[in-house]
Amino acid sequence: MQEWIISIMNQFGYFGIALLIAIENVFPPIPSELILTFGGFMTTYTSMNIWLVALCATVGSVTGAIILYSIGRLLPIKKMEWIIGKWGRVLGLKKEDVKRAENWFIRRGTSTIFFCRFIPLVRSLISIPAGIAHMRRGKFLLYTTLGTAIWNVVLVCLGAFAGAEWKCIVKYTDTYSYIALVIMAVIGIGLTIWFIKKRKPH
Repeated sequence: MQEWIISIMNQFGYFGIALLIAIENVFPPIPSELILTFGGFMTTYTSMNIWLVALCATVGSVTGAIILYSIGRLLPIKKMEWIIGKWGRVLGLKKEDVKRAENWFIRRGTSTIFFCRFIPLVRSLISIPAGIAHMRRGKFLLYTTLGTAIWNVVLVCLGAFAGAEWKCIVKYTDTYSYIALVIMAVIGIGLTIWFIKKRKPH
């Protein structure tokens, strides 16, 4: 996959970066870290501008996020309640939990959207619950753009700084990704246990 990604970027430049990042948002297994750091490296041996690379990457990120957000909006709360009502027992969930989650996202969704843009995998998928909760489009776009722009600028600059050693940055970001996912998993399990215990009658 790495050779294919590099080939697309070398052939199509800015457009290739925006396209790959948009696809990465919809299909998270495609590594954005590779795209961004190699994009930064490209600015050292081509006429490409580092800020335009970051801008195109951000345009691609926001485009992908809008697609997932729109998918989320197509999933009505009633449908989610029906799914949880039928299958939620396996996870210890009830229909009422859908509404609670929606209310929580409405109250605290802005900071969640922003900070999740720095967490692998979650960075893309967080757009779906934002759509399900019908988060205001303007607010969603603002915090999505801010979060992704910061992430993109940092990695593109690191790729440019590392130059021919850009793959070292990818290795470090892979390590960061694993650590972040483990931390998220631990937090998620802890919150689930706390939520279930809190809901049980005393």
